[in-house]
Order: sequence, then C-alpha cells, then structure tokens
Amino acid sequence: MTVSTSARAPFSPSGVPAHATCLTPDDRKPNAMHNPSCVIPLRPFQLKGSSMPHARMRRVLMPLVMSLVLLLAVVATMRPAEAELVIDVRGGQFTPMPIAVTDFTGEGNLGMEITRVIANNLRRSGYFDPVDESRFAERTPAFDARPQFDAWRENGIQAVVTGRATRDTGGRLRVEFRLWDVETGRQISGQQFFAEPATWRRIAHIVSDSVYTEITGIPGFFDTRIVFVDETGPRDERRKRLAIMDQDGANVRYLTPGDNSVVTPRFSPRNQEIAFMAQSRGEQPRVQVLNIETGARQAVGNFPDMTSSPRFSPDGRSILMALQQGGNANLYQIDLHSRTTTRLTSTGAIDTSPSFSPDGSRIVFESDRGGRQQLYVMNADGSDAERISFGDGSYSQPVWSPRGDLIAFTRMSDGQFSIGVMRPDGSGERILTEGYHNESPAWAPNGQYLVFFREPPGEGGGQLFMVDVTGRVETPVPTPNFASDPTWSPSLSGS
Repeated sequence: MTVSTSARAPFSPSGVPAHATCLTPDDRKPNAMHNPSCVIPLRPFQLKGSSMPHARMRRVLMPLVMSLVLLLAVVATMRPAEAELVIDVRGGQFTPMPIAVTDFTGEGNLGMEITRVIANNLRRSGYFDPVDESRFAERTPAFDARPQFDAWRENGIQAVVTGRATRDTGGRLRVEFRLWDVETGRQISGQQFFAEPATWRRIAHIVSDSVYTEITGIPGFFDTRIVFVDETGPRDERRKRLAIMDQDGANVRYLTPGDNSVVTPRFSPRNQEIAFMAQSRGEQPRVQVLNIETGARQAVGNFPDMTSSPRFSPDGRSILMALQQGGNANLYQIDLHSRTTTRLTSTGAIDTSPSFSPDGSRIVFESDRGGRQQLYVMNADGSDAERISFGDGSYSQPVWSPRGDLIAFTRMSDGQFSIGVMRPDGSGERILTEGYHNESPAWAPNGQYLVFFREPPGEGGGQLFMVDVTGRVETPVPTPNFASDPTWSPSLSGS
C-alpha cells in the first residue's frame, strides 16, 4: 500500500481526491500487502495574532553504534526562536518521550480502539511514554481546535495526538489525526485516511508509523507482519506450524497445517513469499517456498541431500541455501525463475546461514572451517571470504541489516546464548541481550529493531521478543502458543 503525503493533492467536494483509491475489503486479510489507500494531508491551523509561518518540525532519533547514543533533535531548518529538544541516552539514561494519545472521537468505540492500538505501538517501541489519562490536560480535545498547550506543558507532556474516526456517505471509514508539539504549540503532522471499516487496525498502524517517523526521523515499523513457527504439544513431540500475525501479535493466521516439521522461515523482501525448511516423516529436509496469498508450495531445487537455511536475495529473484553433502555443507544460489544453480563455496566444512547485504554485493555466512562456528563475509560470487568474528565462543545465524550498517548474530559462550550486532568488517561488536537460550535474530524493515526467540530451561517453550539496536529496549511479542524462528515482513505501506 503506497501512502501519499503530497501537499498538492486536489480535493473533490467529498474531501477525497478524484484520482484516489482507498483500502479495500481485501486489506483485512493478513496476507494483503501494498494495496492502494487514499491519504490526504491536513493543513496546520494558522495561529491567531502570529505572522510566523508553519515550520515543519522533526526530531531525529539516531543510533550511534560506537557510543550507544540516541539523539532527538529538531531539524536545522527550524527558526532559532523555537525550542530544541534533545534526549541523550549515553550511559543508559534514555527517558521515553511523554506523549498523550487522546481518544479519537466519533464512530462509537472504534475511535477508542484505534487510540489503544496507537498508544500500544508507541509504548512498545521504547522511545515513547504514552501517558495515562489522569495526566491529560483535556480528556478528549476537540479535533478542529488547538489543544490547551499551557495546560499540557504543565503536565509534562511533550507531544499530543488528536484524532477523529467517522464514516462518509458511502460507508467508508474516515480516520483523521493531528500530531502537536506542545512546546512550540504547532502542528507537526496531520493526515486523513479513507478505508473500509474492517481495515481500522491497519490504519492505526499507519498512523503510528507517521507519528514515530515524524518525531524520530526513522521509518516506522508498525504496519508490518511477522511469520514464526508456532509450537504446541510436549517438547519431544512438538507440532510446528508456520503462522503469520501483525507485529503486535494480532490477527494470527496459520499458513501450514502442522503435518510436517517446519523451521527457519524467511520473508521475501519483494513479494508475498516465504522460504523455509520442511521435513516430512521419513524424508530429507528440503527448502520450500510458500506463496502467502495463494497457499501454493514448491520445493526449491532437486537435490538428493538435505537443503536448509534459505535466504532471499534483495530482489527476491533467487535464494541462497546450504546443501549438505556427507558431513559437509556448502552454499548455493538458485534462480527461482530459471532454476539455474550456482555453487558459491566448496570446502570440507559446514557453511550455512547465508545472508545478502542490502545491495546484493556481499554475503555473510557461518562456517566451522576454522574449527569452530564463526562468521565470514564474501563477495556475492563466493570469492574473497574473510572471517569477521573473533570474540569468545562461537557465532551463528548472521543476518545483514536492511540499512547495511550492522550484522546481527547469535553468539554461544559459557553456556549462554546472546543476540548481538557488529559492523560488516567485524568491528564494534555489542551484545544486545543474553541468557539461557536466545536465537534466530531477524531485522525489522527499518533496521532499528530485531525480533528473536528466547527459550527457558525445563519443559516450557520459546517466546518472541524484540530488542532495539542500542539494547536499551526489550519487549515481548505476544503469540498464542510457544514460538520460535521469527521473520519480519517488509513495510506493508512501503514506508
């Protein structure tokens, strides 16, 4: 779904651009992506008695890997008279921004449900503190009026979100919101969305993305989905099914029936496909591709031995995977259209878990060619492999950030499984979270968060968590049952 924020969008008498198309009933399906929507910017209010033009304000939240700093600052284009907000988290002193997400008025309880989703999203990001209604200066501010900024300021609130949810004459849902900077008393952002009522949750995620991006300068990640392995039953007889859900745990749907074991699902960055390894009883494990929209499944390649650890290329046209041959495993690339197979490594070791750089020029993978699992980076044609991990223990499951700046990994040392990141040259290694068993990191499309699974000792099972690149924010991701091997979708709205 493409979101337009053009200030030149022409208005028709109904308030909807004549050329616009909106979310359709198909968008209620968990597999609907990149559907058209209509989004119209709302003009900021003109301040009485002030000749100062509206200045669009953006506070930039930027991770600095070396110093573990997050900095929120107003862009340099602001007038000097306007206040500058800076939040510094050096030494772990980061304080989430107090923000009031007021109840969206209109349309019965739907406005309040939209409000709850937005507030929950912002809270889970770790960078915002949606305050309790007891701290509201106004319980439900009028949408077409300016908030009482002095009162909000006295309550320690830095930003206010107001909104309204109504239906137009055709029965479509119309959701409007405004984001206000309390310190300057100015509207930072305002948009309206037209959609089928069944898509209200999706609209709440898109509003959340807009608020998050306007204040942090980082693309949002709320209008996304996660595929994972759903696990039920005793530990030694687990039923494993692929499941898909919204990033906040809502709208769970099962993609496979559980008649065979499935592991390591991986989203295609370009289309509605999932690559994963599946094993039926008595058969070799094989990499398969599942089309989420049609349910069609097919094996990738025709090999006599086990294939595993699939990963799509950045353009979605080919897959990297490991092929076991005797006691060794080597990496291959298979074109999904021509079925052309290219061997990339040829060693007497176990090479596995490959992942492309975002530009497709390099591949990171794990190998025990040096005697223990470590991380290596090579060119996309398999040449010039160089080791990049040199810390204590062994390293596995590398995955390149969509921003290209970091590689995430699992490290095993002293009986602990840790999730960490390092630069592509191996420098700047940092552990984000550690414990008894943490595995399978996967990046959010904005490169700011990782989702992984954690399993406690004993008869329990895995649970999903997300952690940001500073390691300061860690949040559970709800699932209906035990869960493992998560993978994050691209942004559904293309942001």
